Amino acid sequence: MEGNFEKYKEDMTDDIATCLDSMGVQPILFVGSGMSQRYFGGPNWNDLLKALAEECPILDKSYAYYKQKNNSLIEVGAEFSEAYREWAWGEGNDQFPEELFTDSQPPDIYFKHKVSEYFEEVIKPDFDQVFAGDFAEEIEALKSIRPHALITTNYDRFFEQVFSDYSSIIGQSILKANYTDVGEILKIHGCSSEPESIVITSSDYEDFKAKKKYLSAKLLTFFAEHPLVFLGYSAEDPNIRSILSDIDEILAPDNDLIPNIYIVEWNNNVSNMTSYPREKLIAIDHERSVRVKSIVADDFTWVYQAFGSSDAITAINPKILRALLARTYSLVRHDIPKRTVEVNYQTLEHAVSEEGQLAKLYGITTLDDPTAVNAMYPFSLTQAAKALGYKSWHHANQLIMIVEQDKGVNIKQSDNKYHVAIMAGQVMQTHKYSQAAIDLLELVKAGEDYEVQV
Repeated sequence: MEGNFEKYKEDMTDDIATCLDSMGVQPILFVGSGMSQRYFGGPNWNDLLKALAEECPILDKSYAYYKQKNNSLIEVGAEFSEAYREWAWGEGNDQFPEELFTDSQPPDIYFKHKVSEYFEEVIKPDFDQVFAGDFAEEIEALKSIRPHALITTNYDRFFEQVFSDYSSIIGQSILKANYTDVGEILKIHGCSSEPESIVITSSDYEDFKAKKKYLSAKLLTFFAEHPLVFLGYSAEDPNIRSILSDIDEILAPDNDLIPNIYIVEWNNNVSNMTSYPREKLIAIDHERSVRVKSIVADDFTWVYQAFGSSDAITAINPKILRALLARTYSLVRHDIPKRTVEVNYQTLEHAVSEEGQLAKLYGITTLDDPTAVNAMYPFSLTQAAKALGYKSWHHANQLIMIVEQDKGVNIKQSDNKYHVAIMAGQVMQTHKYSQAAIDLLELVKAGEDYEVQV
């Protein structure tokens, strides 16, 4: 059984490498409370409300009473918010900052203040101990992903410590960002550092839903162009269902597998499983569901390493890249239209037309091109798919799997006349394919006889 799991890890690692190679961009991480629970004992939503129920004396019944009384945790949060307001303006006056007692403050600020205080003071971990503790190797592997962006519904500030070069964009500030998304932590449900930003009551969720169209458009661009990795959620989580409900018709119009979305779930018994799910069907409402890729693990180190970054450009400090892109945006939107700017068009034309030159224009250098390898193996898997008449790399990869099933040979597992793997760092590989591979897969696609020569 252990051997089955090792084969599963190899297969999923190869699938991830193929996805990264074909899309040519860094993944987006979508992170839920399960990650905070794993690394520093943070609460899930239910645990948070239970803890807050015990602090407010007006909430004088068992937490189970409020769960039984209300239809959802959102409604529980709304009832608690009203109780905290009454407490704050009564016997609990000295439990809150003086500046909260003005008519300009929203009525739910007292509840949100205590939510913030819970994360900032009650369960705030010693990050040095966390990073050096039992999950040290796993967290280092997580850092190596260097995602294009991280999106989270968590209130805590754990990931600001993990990705210290990234910038936090909190709550409705996300709607105002107008130039770049590189190196950002998008805290779509607010942050404990800004209590008023926290989304926790029914009115908060109604307001969030009303303004979600812009966020959904932003996320759709992310999801269409990047690998997306859900971490710290279960497949039944309403946050996942809400996000996927906005994109399924565009990314999977015929209920096809969405090949660039992965959900990673923890399973302590994974090494004893007799079979391993490669796909997960997620119901997003009573009539619709989507198929995404599924990864199960009891240790996430190998998963993070598979998504780990190896491109030269990702070694750049995200703060520098963000500043550079922001200045470029300002130049195009403001400086050029409003004032005289000297532009060396010859340099720009050369930079955008020659592979690798634009990076050099930005001060980014790369390794020398292996010209001979590029000539013999000119296709990425995405390019190979297009040469075969497909729109997605996923279909070309399926043909390669058919060859493995028919002939017992996976052409991606070795360097041969069809394929070469170029190491980029210690973990990741770039997969390139030859014209011979295109010719082979054309025969497979057509259902004709073929031979594999490796």
